[in-house]
Amino acid sequence: MKQKIVMKVQLKSEKCRTKALKIAAVAKGVSKVSIEMEKEHVEVIGDGVDAVDLAKSLKKKLGYATIVSVEEVKKPDDAKPVVPIEWTPSYIHYPVHYDGYYLW
Repeated sequence: MKQKIVMKVQLKSEKCRTKALKIAAVAKGVSKVSIEMEKEHVEVIGDGVDAVDLAKSLKKKLGYATIVSVEEVKKPDDAKPVVPIEWTPSYIHYPVHYDGYYLW
């Protein structure tokens, strides 16, 4: 089951942001990591990610980390069927007279 974990961390500088990305990226089961600098949120998407263990790791290195939300990532159900494109032939056959000349 894929899940999305949102965590609030202290991102005072570029160094803190880099640390948070590295810690989240090496966690077991993580497939995508993103950071929202305005809200100071780290979003982690992965399969079987332990949110509590990740929060402890971030808190140990950055000083502050809390879990904001954990939710399941669902695939969109409205997948449109693929319709093949019909192409018309580009070569047009001109009528040929019986002795080999074109009738134009």
